[in-house]
Amino acid sequence: MSPDLHFVLFLLLRMAIAAAFVVTASVITERSGPVIGALIATLPVSAGPSYVFLAIDHDAAFIAQGALASLPINAATISMCLTYVVLAQRRGMLVSCASAFAVWIILASIIRRFDWSLTAGLAANLIAFGICIPLLAGYRHVKMPLVARRWYDVPMRAVLVATLVAIVVSTSSWVGPRISGIIAIFPVVFSSIMVILHPRIGGPPTAAVLANSAWGLLGFGMAIAVMHVAVEQFGSAIGLSLALATCVTWNLTLWGIGRRAVHKARQTP
Repeated sequence: MSPDLHFVLFLLLRMAIAAAFVVTASVITERSGPVIGALIATLPVSAGPSYVFLAIDHDAAFIAQGALASLPINAATISMCLTYVVLAQRRGMLVSCASAFAVWIILASIIRRFDWSLTAGLAANLIAFGICIPLLAGYRHVKMPLVARRWYDVPMRAVLVATLVAIVVSTSSWVGPRISGIIAIFPVVFSSIMVILHPRIGGPPTAAVLANSAWGLLGFGMAIAVMHVAVEQFGSAIGLSLALATCVTWNLTLWGIGRRAVHKARQTP
């Protein structure tokens, strides 16, 4: 087998694996309501495969540097969510989504101009989430209408994430760890939620999914920080595993807290 054919086949396999993760998570999200859906949406179903494939091709130093670039981008993602959630209450999909994407792109463009330390990246997240979480709180509780899936939903999501993985894997060698880290956590799942659900169930219910994702996205930021530190200390495999464990543990904790709150509210006369 020629090297070019081997590369293409391996790239297609990576794209298919990543697409399967996102499609599965998206289907569960639609069937679980805004709270559970948001917790699933903030798991690394898109960024995770991208980083795994980067780790196959590059050393631990590359992954650690990529994580430093990804960390402040997480602050850009919560800012994107806030923009969409506010606009979606009264505006249509085009204005809401275009404005949200524009915010993410502008902030990402600014962030990439600087060399970020772990402390600076954590500070950016604390400031962004400290502002956005209280502002998003009032948009979380909206009744979720029944979602009827259309034939193009699954293919569209699969194409989105497969394209992202192809870009990350194919360009990582010449764009370097900083740009790779930024591209790796482009909010594919949130983008598909906005574009697919908004015209079908309306802005406020779609916005409720993103509003409920704020705390989960905070945990995702912590997982990126864990990945950076652990990859430097223990290598890529252990670092990525600890990052995934951080995300899952954080979201399970949020789910448990939510369940206890609901149970307590039902028992209160």
